[in-house]
Amino acid sequence: MHEIPVTEVGPVFIGQVENREAATGCLACIAPQGMRAGLDVRGGGPASRESQLLNPLMAAQSIHAIVLAGGSAYGLGTANGVMQYLEEKGIGYDTGYALVPLVAQSDIYDLSVGEASVRPNEAMGYEAARTAMENPNYRDGNYGAGCGATVGKFAGMDYCMKSGVGSFAVRIGELKIGAITVVNALGDVYDWKTGRQIAGMLNETRDGLRQTSAYMRQNCAVVKNKFTGNTTIGIVFTNAYFDKPQLCKIAGMAHDGYARSINPVHTSADGDSIYAVSLGEVTADQDLVGALSAEVVSEAILRAVESAEGAYGYPALRDLRRE
Repeated sequence: MHEIPVTEVGPVFIGQVENREAATGCLACIAPQGMRAGLDVRGGGPASRESQLLNPLMAAQSIHAIVLAGGSAYGLGTANGVMQYLEEKGIGYDTGYALVPLVAQSDIYDLSVGEASVRPNEAMGYEAARTAMENPNYRDGNYGAGCGATVGKFAGMDYCMKSGVGSFAVRIGELKIGAITVVNALGDVYDWKTGRQIAGMLNETRDGLRQTSAYMRQNCAVVKNKFTGNTTIGIVFTNAYFDKPQLCKIAGMAHDGYARSINPVHTSADGDSIYAVSLGEVTADQDLVGALSAEVVSEAILRAVESAEGAYGYPALRDLRRE
């Protein structure tokens, strides 16, 4: 098993755009020829668009783009700009009267980090799509939808840490599997191989970590507003051939990567979602790909935390390691 860049898994083009002053951004992942896709949502508060399109009972067998963005529900208009760009380039489902690009989207809540009134919009989506097709620029860290991502927010934003977007991919013979995750969790992040907490809720002096799960057990009272500033979203890519029902199952298995690396996870205050997309014709066992998907998701979560830079008053893992 060899590590490869996530952009080498299959024929997709990825563009990232961010507004650093407002602490928000978006990522557009485009497959001009279409990609088979499934979706599994485990969190209780998702902000999403065209999710039902990925239901195995729906007619469409492929989509043209997936958008990951900030802005919560306000940011869902970002896909309009992606659709506009794709239509201009002749990419979409031919209805006989017009080409209709099929674009799914999931957003994180980052309004509590920068300027709440500034969100990803149609113009940013158009620019992300143009960048993806003309000058792909995927990078881990404080980029795209990871610009305003944070983790460890149960005690409030004063005690959270900066996170970002991360990726990881592997090749086994002809088979390729990779993941991109935007880590914006209510809970803490753990190294899934050692079980050691590496990011999350800061202690009272903000120079070290404490465990969210332990903090929650100290007081069992109902918390009415868990700051709504959460959600981990991601995409699993493979060059193996799977149809939509199989991809929905693979996306569900990939959530094991969230469960290994984030605690607590899949809460009512998170909108945790994973897309799984098939980009090739390689023959592979569905359960093997599902199991490996969980592993690359966990590694992508680590990369998101390790590559993040402290910003907006929130320290990153690299800042704690220096102290």
